[in-house]
Amino acid sequence: MEYDFIKDKKILIVDDEEELRKMVVSILQKEGYRQIRTAGTMEEALAVCRTWQPAFAILDVMLPDGDGFVLFDRMKEITDIPVLFLSARGEEDDRIRGFGLGADDYVVKPFLPRELLFRIQVILRRTYKEEDPLIRLHACQVDLERAEVIRGDAYVSLTAKEYAILSVLYRNAGRIVTIDSLCEAAWGDNPYGYENTLMAHIRRIREKIEENPSKPVSLITVKGLGYKLMTEGKRQ
Repeated sequence: MEYDFIKDKKILIVDDEEELRKMVVSILQKEGYRQIRTAGTMEEALAVCRTWQPAFAILDVMLPDGDGFVLFDRMKEITDIPVLFLSARGEEDDRIRGFGLGADDYVVKPFLPRELLFRIQVILRRTYKEEDPLIRLHACQVDLERAEVIRGDAYVSLTAKEYAILSVLYRNAGRIVTIDSLCEAAWGDNPYGYENTLMAHIRRIREKIEENPSKPVSLITVKGLGYKLMTEGKRQ
């Protein structure tokens, strides 16, 4: 299993055309991007930014309740993320305004799917440094590239769900990851109802990574909120 860290980044697509949103989602999913959300209005997009905290946004300029330039300004009050404008408005003044606000790129519709993917990849790799695929824990190491737990000379494989859960916890090492976020990472856009299943996966992960699974020191429960992963660099 090859670990590509940019494919785990949260991407928000904002456009009032539903068909275009679906097309861009399909393009990204076929390339392996895992966490994608969409919005059709400025207010929907701001709500997603507040609750989901995307790592990258693709914005249309023309929206039913405002425009993408105003949205970009308001988003910057919530989160500092790279933005690509994807718009039918290709006039020089619009492009200059977008870049002047701090956009990372400006693509005019219609566009070539491969070009859009390339531009997204360039922005993400430029903005986010590649994460170390080797997680160092108290009782073991986890190799994300191979999806294996290493304990001395023993190697224990991770399942796909365990891999997805640990990847999210590692990207937020030392910080609480909510139950909803972990369910979404493992089961997609409709994660509701998986809380008990998540607990079973957490138990099996602890059996693989903890010295004493009944007294975990690496994968900690934060009652009522979620879980956090304490790597060797993050242990208190």
